Amino acid sequence: MHIARNLLAVLSAFFILVPPVHAAAPEPRHGIAMHGELKHGPDFEHFDYVNPDAPKGGELKLAVTGNGFDTFNPFVLRGVAAAGANAYLYDTLLSQSEDEAFSAYGLIAEKVQVPEDRSWVTFHINPQATFHDGEPITADDVIFSFETLTEKGHPFYQAYYADVAEVKKLDDLTVRFNFKDTTNRELPLILGQLPVLPKHYWKDREFGGASLEPPVGSGPYEIDSYEAGRTVTYGRVDDYWAADLPVNRGRYNFDKIRYEYFSDDTVSMEAFKAGIYDFREETSAKSWATAYEGEKFTEGEFKKEEIHHEQPAGMQGFIYNTRRSVFQDPLVRQALAYAFDFDWTNRNLFYDQYSRTNSYFENSELASTGLPSGAELKLLEPHRKNLLPAVFEQEYRPPSSDEEGEMRKNLARAVQLLDQAGWGFKDGKMVNRKTGEQLKFEILLAQKTFERVVSPFINNLKRLGIDADMRRVDTTQYVQRIRNFDFDMFIMSIGQSNSPGNEQRSFWSSEAAEQPGSRNYAGVSDPVVDDLVDKVIQAPDREALVARTRALDRVLLWGHYVIPQWYLPYRRVAYTSELQRPETLPATGVSLDTWWYEQ
Repeated sequence: MHIARNLLAVLSAFFILVPPVHAAAPEPRHGIAMHGELKHGPDFEHFDYVNPDAPKGGELKLAVTGNGFDTFNPFVLRGVAAAGANAYLYDTLLSQSEDEAFSAYGLIAEKVQVPEDRSWVTFHINPQATFHDGEPITADDVIFSFETLTEKGHPFYQAYYADVAEVKKLDDLTVRFNFKDTTNRELPLILGQLPVLPKHYWKDREFGGASLEPPVGSGPYEIDSYEAGRTVTYGRVDDYWAADLPVNRGRYNFDKIRYEYFSDDTVSMEAFKAGIYDFREETSAKSWATAYEGEKFTEGEFKKEEIHHEQPAGMQGFIYNTRRSVFQDPLVRQALAYAFDFDWTNRNLFYDQYSRTNSYFENSELASTGLPSGAELKLLEPHRKNLLPAVFEQEYRPPSSDEEGEMRKNLARAVQLLDQAGWGFKDGKMVNRKTGEQLKFEILLAQKTFERVVSPFINNLKRLGIDADMRRVDTTQYVQRIRNFDFDMFIMSIGQSNSPGNEQRSFWSSEAAEQPGSRNYAGVSDPVVDDLVDKVIQAPDREALVARTRALDRVLLWGHYVIPQWYLPYRRVAYTSELQRPETLPATGVSLDTWWYEQ
């Protein structure tokens, strides 16, 4: 006992005399990269894809197809926000580079500190940063923004920042976020995407409601004028404090940016040819092939261009709502894919412009191909008993009909799969042999242009004894129904980045499946997917990220949550000759923030 006491005394003295050794605090830096090093050093002057000497001036006129807007708050579930409200009214802590996989540089936060294990991040606010009303941006505003968005904002923010344990004010211009999970390497970067809202403005206002009161923002533009639901014009802030920062040089060149709303795309197209707006990105292959003709194009008043990009094309397709009983069986979902004739659609409706989508990360190294091997196979192996054998034995490819008579074989294969799932013909209808339920569903649409795609699909389904109805609703009703998962099937494009991470939770997690407003439209709720999503988020380097994303991609594909449609490796744009763009393009292909007006 005395020996133990003496030893304790000696050890106590040692720890008093010898101070603990702490790892040196990381130096504040001008930016942060997801993996590897930043492309641009601390003294960089501008991004490579801008014209730093672009002239300022002019008005950029753009179009929106839809039934208008009823709020300038883009951060909440209620209402339909005005186009451009998020992009132009509010700045973020950091500004993302468009020519790197995922790197961000100082904006509101001039410096950022991150330890090697990424267990926390500290943002040092630029002392010059101000809101539009001249009030300085402080740590209190950053903390208010985080707490408000995660507690009262769109459910996306709660999922996106789920691994933040606490946020601390170190001083008026310094704020630190501590994390629950030190394996979430992306978290410092996505916190850099936090839009900063003015605490003093929202103090006496209800954040969660829809409002057309022009807010006080922090970005390069403010609301100049608007006509409720019809037009909104943003004016460049004359004394914008961040105009000359390296991340903004050569950007935000227009004095005004005006959005005008049109009821449908046909009206919008005619308005463009009449010169009512300046820039149009075409989504219809038929229009691209036939409508962009005439004197204005031949004489150079309008330009037509296909601009290639290096971004993942994502997944566009018919999305099943697996919350519906009729779509809960993967065999049924797989069977219905055989009724969509992409090859006929592409040939007869799209002038063979499109390629078939085979991945949720199409057009990138993140897409799964062949059979799983190496690191990807190692990730999937522990889940083998919970996955279809096809995940390990077959390369996923959606049904094709590029050969004569192939569509008849596809429909026959659909009948076989439905038979395996317990469905069969009765009086010409496909019914469940146990319950007598008829296989029928509704396809929800907002755009008239998709009707010609959906109609042939419905006709093929009828040949299988399946009744599918097409229902087109106005934009407001469409948005609300999608947010509340009030649909059977709809067409959606799920965009992806070159550096997938925390947003995958909103797309695929079991928690998001039950959260109205999340982007898990299909209702994916699978422990295997949850595990792979976590592993994507925790990827320690680019090599691991690629392998983990491919594994997630493969499992989602064989889950048959969508019927894949098509993609383009380029963007189809037309614009007036007064619009000019830099010679060097970003990976996204088109970044209107870098264009300018020249008489």
